Amino acid sequence: DELPQGLDTPLGEYGSRLSGGQKQRIGIARALYKEAEVLFFDEATSALDNKTEQEINHALETLSLRHRELTLVVIAHRESSLAFCDWIFDLDTCDIVYNNKE
Repeated sequence: DELPQGLDTPLGEYGSRLSGGQKQRIGIARALYKEAEVLFFDEATSALDNKTEQEINHALETLSLRHRELTLVVIAHRESSLAFCDWIFDLDTCDIVYNNKE
């Protein structure tokens, strides 16, 4: 919706004409399109506004519920980005701080 020529909009070298949030959304869309067994999201929503972050988190949660064989690895500072996760590990302490499977 935001690109003036839709899918035909020139993005510039390395996406230079895109905002940080647009780059993140395109990266997420590409990852989901690949239908991989494991997806890594490293601060994937850090440049997004709260509403868009919630929409993406909801889409990822729905995707993970529909495709139980899919593994999502989410690295995030925002707790809201981890709300749908089954397990949360604290990398500083190497501890499981949340386990939704028990």
